[in-house]
Amino acid sequence: MAEEDKTAANGAADTAAAAPQIKQRILAQFVRDLSFENVMAQKGVDGEVKPEIKVEVNLDARKRGAENQYEVITKLKVSSTNTGSDKNLFMLELEYSGVFEIEGVPEQQMHPYLMIECPRMTFPFIRRIVSDVTRDGGFPPLNLEQIDFVAIYRQQLALRAEQQKTADA
Repeated sequence: MAEEDKTAANGAADTAAAAPQIKQRILAQFVRDLSFENVMAQKGVDGEVKPEIKVEVNLDARKRGAENQYEVITKLKVSSTNTGSDKNLFMLELEYSGVFEIEGVPEQQMHPYLMIECPRMTFPFIRRIVSDVTRDGGFPPLNLEQIDFVAIYRQQLALRAEQQKTADA
C-alpha cells in the first residue's frame, strides 16, 4: 500500500517536472487611448429611449525591446443606439495596454498565450473603466459581460486563413 502511494507520488512529481514552469508578471497597465462621445446630450432624442449596445473587441500583441517582455493591447468599441430609430446615444472607444514579463511559455504557444491569457488578466480593469466612463457620461453604468478571448482568437485565425486564401488565389 505504501509502495503504491510512493509510485503515484513519483509519477505526479515527474509530470510536474516535465511541464514548463510559466512565470508571468504584469509590469504595467495603462489607457493608451480613450474617447467617449455623448451623442444623446449633443443632439437630443425624441420619444422613448431603449438602448441597444454593441461591443467590438480587437486584440494586438507585440514583443518589446527588453527580454521576455510583451505589450498586449485590448481595443474596445462600444456603441449604443436607440432601438427603433437607430440614432446613436453614445460611442466609447478604449485602447487598454498591459505590459507583461513572461517566461517558460514555449515559442509555438506564445501567440495564443498573449492573445488569450493576457487580455483575461487586464479585462477586470477594462470593465471598470467602461462602467465608470458610461456612468460619468450620464448613462447607467455599462457592466460588460465576460469576454470569450478564446473565441476571438479563433475568429482572428479564421480571418487570417481566409485572407491568405484570397491573397494566394
